[in-house]
Amino acid sequence: MMLQHPGLGPSEISASAVVPCLSPPGSLLFDDFTNLTPLVKEELRFAIQNKRLSSGMSSTVSDSVGTTSETSPAEPPNVKKEITPEECERRKRRRERNKIAAAKCRNKKKERTDCLQKESEKLESINAELKAQIEELKNEKQQLVYMLNLHRPTCIVRAQNGRTPEDERNLFIQQIKEGMLQG
Repeated sequence: MMLQHPGLGPSEISASAVVPCLSPPGSLLFDDFTNLTPLVKEELRFAIQNKRLSSGMSSTVSDSVGTTSETSPAEPPNVKKEITPEECERRKRRRERNKIAAAKCRNKKKERTDCLQKESEKLESINAELKAQIEELKNEKQQLVYMLNLHRPTCIVRAQNGRTPEDERNLFIQQIKEGMLQG
């Protein structure tokens, strides 16, 4: 397999000539991929570096061992700068402001949580009171219905309407059953 075109320099080599996977489909076999030597890898690295330089990107390329090629002069070296006293003071003030703001935020959050907790407890107690009141009213209703039904057989108004005590008793039993189904 030929990796370079005759008569072309390294910067003029197309990526498909160097990288077998960019060649036309069906022209390469699996064995072509397994035979890439370190020289081919170096040529690939060089082609990628030239491509990056021509497009204005960084030319640093890492190889398989972890070493890097030389950096372009456009990139400043990664050197730690000395901090000026003004910068140090500014950072100190910023940290203080941040510390105060964080404490303020924590306090607000705590107050909001406490307020919600108190409101929750208040609503729970109101709910319990209302449930107790419902039970009381149900019991009172049951007592009143019972008293009414005791009075029905002797009620003159009902007797005048043509109802007999037996009718009243059946009506009473029916109302009790309905009350149990609803309650």
